[in-house]
Amino acid sequence: MTTADQGSGAAVGMFENRLRKNARHLRKWAKARGLTAFRMYDRDIPEYPYAVDLYGDRVHLVEYPRRQALKKAGGLEEQRAEVLAAVAAVLEVSPEHVHVKTHLPQPWGRSQYGRVGQGSERLVVEEQGLKFQVNLGDYLDTGLFMDHRLTRARVREEARGKSFLNLFCYTGAFTVYAAAGGASRTLSVDLSNTYLDWAEENLALNGLSDARHTLLRADALAWVLAESKAPQERFDLVVCDPPSFSTSKKMQGTFNVQRDHVRLLEGIRELMTPGGVLYFSTNFLGFELKDSAIRDYEGVEELTPGSIPEDFQRKEIHRCWRMVAPRAGRR
Repeated sequence: MTTADQGSGAAVGMFENRLRKNARHLRKWAKARGLTAFRMYDRDIPEYPYAVDLYGDRVHLVEYPRRQALKKAGGLEEQRAEVLAAVAAVLEVSPEHVHVKTHLPQPWGRSQYGRVGQGSERLVVEEQGLKFQVNLGDYLDTGLFMDHRLTRARVREEARGKSFLNLFCYTGAFTVYAAAGGASRTLSVDLSNTYLDWAEENLALNGLSDARHTLLRADALAWVLAESKAPQERFDLVVCDPPSFSTSKKMQGTFNVQRDHVRLLEGIRELMTPGGVLYFSTNFLGFELKDSAIRDYEGVEELTPGSIPEDFQRKEIHRCWRMVAPRAGRR
């Protein structure tokens, strides 16, 4: 065995040991919280930049190669094979049940999430007493952003008797939580028919599919700006978790969270009841919240890093704020 081989073996041993240690703790932690989907390893060791997520009896393994490593394809492939073998052994999962993906850095202004597979089956996972369908093969994302688990719990706690609006709703996880929490009505807005159908299936999976919960296919920003001019309805509780950047033939132009968040937050405020609450989040780490976007809100509190669950090692995965609309007579 060469010195290089010994070094490689020692390094993968570090990864394997860390994964084993995490698994011992997090499996007990997750069971106590009613989770069958959670993160096992989150780029804990810099030399092994992977995220290892457990979804039931399946593993979602995402590689985040550093730029310099991209120039050494052979080394990447060798490490990937070592990591796959370690994950299968430590977590006692068949290699066929490990879905491996690579997250390549994208230039700003390019949509981040495209289809990477075709026709993968969905499976059902549980989270804090609720059920969600996930797809581990077709997209880089699975249909459930686990880093928002704590904020979803907040929404469920606050939803009883309230009207709820979910903008850029994706697969409707926040809507399911609001409905389960007793929201009087929910409206979920997204431009994708695929995601809206998925959201409807998630509601049905939890026995929450009824006329009180409406799904609307629309460009969320354009809808907010149009609706805010003469609101037909106001909402007590709102969630807005937009993409960093989005473009589509169905949209009016493009969406850029840094450029557009002032108009977006101003428009949302006009759709809120007095004292209503907005949870606003973004995973664009360079994001700067403009004073002009929040000047007419009565209270603005940043929740990060406390909004990020314990199983996520990287506390910069998103930023999240809780914003309160002015009470009656103070607008």
